[in-house]
Amino acid sequence: MKKFGFFLLFILLAAVAYAQQNTWEIPPIVWLPEPLTFNMILTGIIIFFGVFLFFKEYFTIDTTAIIIMALFIIAGILSPQEGFSGFNNSATITVGCMFVISAAIFKTGALNGFSKLLFKAGRKHYFIGLMLILVISGLLSAFINDTAVVAMLLPVVLKLAKDTDTPASKLLMPLSFGALLGGCCTLIGTSTNILVSSIAESYGYEPFSMFEFTSAALWLMAAGIIYLLFAGAFFLPDRKTKKSEILRENIDEYITAIQFGAKSKAIGKTLGDSDLVKVQKADVLQLVRDREILSADLSVIINAEDTYRIVISPDKLKKLIELDDIHLVSNDNLKKEIENESEKLIEILIPQGSQLAGRRVKNLIYGLGFHFSVLAIRRRDGILKRRFVDAKLQVGDLLLVMSNQDSLEELQQDGKLIIVSDYKQSTKPKLSKVSIAIAIAAGVVITAAMGLAPIVITAMVGCLLLIIFKIINPTEAYQSIDWKVIFMLAGVLSMGTALQKTGGAEVLGQSIESLIGGFDPRIALSVVFFITFMLTNFISNNATAALMAPIAINLAMAMQLSERPFIVAVTLAASLSFMTPMSYQTNTMIYAPGNYRFSDYLKIGTPLNIIMWIIATIVIPLYFPF
Repeated sequence: MKKFGFFLLFILLAAVAYAQQNTWEIPPIVWLPEPLTFNMILTGIIIFFGVFLFFKEYFTIDTTAIIIMALFIIAGILSPQEGFSGFNNSATITVGCMFVISAAIFKTGALNGFSKLLFKAGRKHYFIGLMLILVISGLLSAFINDTAVVAMLLPVVLKLAKDTDTPASKLLMPLSFGALLGGCCTLIGTSTNILVSSIAESYGYEPFSMFEFTSAALWLMAAGIIYLLFAGAFFLPDRKTKKSEILRENIDEYITAIQFGAKSKAIGKTLGDSDLVKVQKADVLQLVRDREILSADLSVIINAEDTYRIVISPDKLKKLIELDDIHLVSNDNLKKEIENESEKLIEILIPQGSQLAGRRVKNLIYGLGFHFSVLAIRRRDGILKRRFVDAKLQVGDLLLVMSNQDSLEELQQDGKLIIVSDYKQSTKPKLSKVSIAIAIAAGVVITAAMGLAPIVITAMVGCLLLIIFKIINPTEAYQSIDWKVIFMLAGVLSMGTALQKTGGAEVLGQSIESLIGGFDPRIALSVVFFITFMLTNFISNNATAALMAPIAINLAMAMQLSERPFIVAVTLAASLSFMTPMSYQTNTMIYAPGNYRFSDYLKIGTPLNIIMWIIATIVIPLYFPF
């Protein structure tokens, strides 16, 4: 299927190259208010192709966004300056700055108190814990990147679930959904809010103020919390089968230790050329030579005195022993022996923005200078226990690894992974750094909220102050930015620019107006909200916002109504995506640790999206009149 995607891309590139040399107009279509131009048609084809790539996930979302931008430039629809303008757009710069500010706050430990409160009070009763999860995740996500909030609270919630004997599936979905609801409450709550505000400004309208849509969003958040409290008791899946430990199940059946005898035909060969790897497809985890644990690189020469820790099924191991001079090293309580050594079995999660995502397992860890072995992987399409060395890691993957604590802590500090099975409360933060970081972050918010300066300027100054006061150093600041999000934002902005430049957004807006313009304006608002949240559940929320915002603005123009309620509808709907695990990064992150199924998101998320749709249709016009 990926080859099919590449083939389509090639055909489209050929088509746009031809279009660059030939300009012509399609004859008028009767039901449209004005004739379509070739560039409008071509823009629609490129956007449709982009939506297809977003949905099929042949490439990462940032790569798909850059492909779309490149196609617009190649086709001549956008000039290079217009195509690349997303990189110096205020939304892109602001989002990058907010990543740095969020990272600085987390580094100081300023939010540790929220984790301790949740962990301590949540033990008393399930509903107390559930309420705290929803409120804390929502409150923090209003001012801090919601993905970072979920990453911080995820190990705490899993530990709470374990200590209270509560299925993790009863707590993790509210954690993600609560963060999404809270992110809608302020301008800086999500990158989508900042993006739509920038698009509105490009049309000549006032950008959103810090708390402009807080009142309307609070209604949605309150309704969402009430629903999730009710759903938590009756509808959230109750899989009390130790599924949080599923990657550890029967692991002794697969992990064993062997030595090659002096008569083995493998002696003198490399691991890659041995029957162990070449024929029986075993995964070699480690080489123990002279009591030293070494990397099990496939180019290592096999010696008779070495011990190899491998992952192999019992039937294949039996066949191997029958065919070659191979001896089993005592496997009694091997897992306990491992955990009693400097190495231990730990479950880790690949978060959004991790440098590990996209890397193959077989050349991942030792190439980065860290020391751990992957034993099993759980992702949306199931559990990989065997022959996963060629698999590429994905955001949301849950890994069972064998490693020493130092390597894991170093990876965790770099934001490359989240340790989910060995949560420890953080050490007490330094009050001086905490107070400076909080003061700077508050200054960024308050200055922007009072209208003294645009958010892009206050956020930039805030980042500089954090570096000047040594709360975070420049290297950490660069590493804290999720560059995939930055490139994605820069790429998807080209869709709105192309729609606006070619007049496609105006034609679409007038077409929708001709169909529903005679009805109450709330019907039009409701249609915009519905289309937006449905698209968001299947493609990137930022791509949806970039696509729908220009259409919503032109619809308001065609209906001679205020653009504000329609822009707010797009902003809120693009962030309220509950129906699928791939609809938002936080939904993907909780999928494996919560042992969810795709149907769980449909069962819980669909009613919640419908509730949001109904309430938004009623509430938005109260605060943003037509």
